[in-house]
Amino acid sequence: MICRPDCGACCIAPSITSPIPGMPNGKPAGVACIHLDAQYRCGIFGQSDRPAVCSSFQPNADVCGQTQAQALRIIGWWEAQTA
Repeated sequence: MICRPDCGACCIAPSITSPIPGMPNGKPAGVACIHLDAQYRCGIFGQSDRPAVCSSFQPNADVCGQTQAQALRIIGWWEAQTA
């Protein structure tokens, strides 16, 4: 699966505990990463300072669903289950 246009759920729903450029303490769940652009794309995609957790995420229908709303709900559920 390739990333769905205008989604960005993986940059919003999960918490990220590792430092992100401009977000040295990471980000809490449900808060958009500051590098998420207006088209819901990662502004630091492919850069060496992008967190490993972000680089290792692979889109999958089981996690991403069919829509952004489904992806936010599924990833949010996983976040709550693993908190």
